[in-house]
Amino acid sequence: MFKHIKADLPASLVVFFVALPLCLGIALASGAPLFSGVIAGIIGGIVVGSISGSSVGVSGPAAGLAVVVLTAIADLGSYELFLVAVVLAGLLQVLLGVLKAGVIGYFFPSSVIKGMLAAIGIIIFLKQLPLAFGYDDSSEGLVSFFETTGKDTFFSLAHMLDYISIGEIVITAISLFILLVWDKVLAKKNKIFKLVPGPLVAVVVGILYQIFFSGTGSIFEIKGKNLVSVPVPDNVNDFIGQFTFPDFSQLGNSQIYIVAITIAIVASLETLLSVEATDKLDPEKRVTPTNRELIAQGVGNTFSGMVGGLPITQVIVRSSANAMSGGKTKLSAIIHGFFLLFSVLLIPRFLNLIPLGVLAAVLLIIGYKLANPKQFITMFKLGKSQFIPFVVTVIAIVATDLLVGILLGLAVGIVTILINSYKNSHFLHIEDASNGESRVKMVLAEEVTFLNKGAIQRELMSLPENSYVTLDVTKTRSLDLDILEILDDFAVTAKNKNITIKLISERGVVENPESYRQFFGVTAFTN
Repeated sequence: MFKHIKADLPASLVVFFVALPLCLGIALASGAPLFSGVIAGIIGGIVVGSISGSSVGVSGPAAGLAVVVLTAIADLGSYELFLVAVVLAGLLQVLLGVLKAGVIGYFFPSSVIKGMLAAIGIIIFLKQLPLAFGYDDSSEGLVSFFETTGKDTFFSLAHMLDYISIGEIVITAISLFILLVWDKVLAKKNKIFKLVPGPLVAVVVGILYQIFFSGTGSIFEIKGKNLVSVPVPDNVNDFIGQFTFPDFSQLGNSQIYIVAITIAIVASLETLLSVEATDKLDPEKRVTPTNRELIAQGVGNTFSGMVGGLPITQVIVRSSANAMSGGKTKLSAIIHGFFLLFSVLLIPRFLNLIPLGVLAAVLLIIGYKLANPKQFITMFKLGKSQFIPFVVTVIAIVATDLLVGILLGLAVGIVTILINSYKNSHFLHIEDASNGESRVKMVLAEEVTFLNKGAIQRELMSLPENSYVTLDVTKTRSLDLDILEILDDFAVTAKNKNITIKLISERGVVENPESYRQFFGVTAFTN
């Protein structure tokens, strides 16, 4: 497990610095106690990371669930009742894993998964721009990477220049410079620069910057919401007092079970999609056992609900940060969980000195890598069947939210498949058109279904009079009853148009069959 500790430890630091503000921000967006986000991050790292079979996946509170959580807390009337729903959702996820429901994730086409990654990269990048400029009129840069709609992000971009902070711009620029030089130049010159992660150096520089300018009243000073904000307990009792426990006295409340089922379904779907995407980011292309992942997430959510944490899923933002930072095994996810635990226990005041501009710089680079323009060019070169679902997924996720975007991309992908199936039902070749007789050969595909009715019927009805048609079904393994009915109808038309039909199949050769259904069987035929 510790074989790749030299790679996993630096990666876990990067994930920690990415996860900390997200845990707090998602809790804020969910209308839950801020500490609940940190609890979910700790359990997602240590508990889920230990059970999961994912090598580079990282779990924690999910921004995609923020709206669900916010609504559920309001509907149930208390956070303690909501925690009961989280516990039940976790148990339901364990059951889904035992029932092997993890296979659902494999039904999403590669183009949609790649579109999801690119869209997340764009959103990450856009979300950090207000922070990079010191936009502090709202907390949305800290809150979430996935809004119910994209309008909040674009509102921030349009108005960020009204609330800029010179200090935040300076520290973001310094951090970007450190990260780029560290990765592109210094790491290639000396091994010592590979041992110390660039993001850690940027964070240290950011803290020193804040210490130097804090309280000076200078334009370079960074204040308020442009700093990380971690709850600071005064003693052990204060720390324990931050935990909230579920209220099981109302287990008979049907609304709790509705919320639990909703959380279980949404969390499981987000996890499976993140698993699919994360596996594509893994340089070694290892495959995560999805049923085991559902069980791991279920155990994590059960634990999280028991001690006051938010719902957990595998999260693509943290997972991509892990993969992009060189994480090799799940040890990096586990260590990041311990970093979160130790940080809120030992150094909360120290963490509150970190400018958000430093974290924005880290995420700007991650976002660019995920949404690299080369990816769009590559997908375009692969053709319409790949590019259209890809670009629809990207636009829909950026304009709406993660789940809506993925479902739209999937719908377009299915339509593309249907269109291709419609086109590829048969091969038509005109062999000879001399002496007024048109000789045509039609070879049907391996599988011909009702989806191909229109294409085949159009070809048959367009045949001229006095044609000689060879219908070859020797390669056809499955022929729907719908197609047999079309052929039977065409047999009547063929007589009227003096068209001769020669049928070739593995069952023999026959000329002008009166009933194809009798020849192949009353129902759909299988060779």
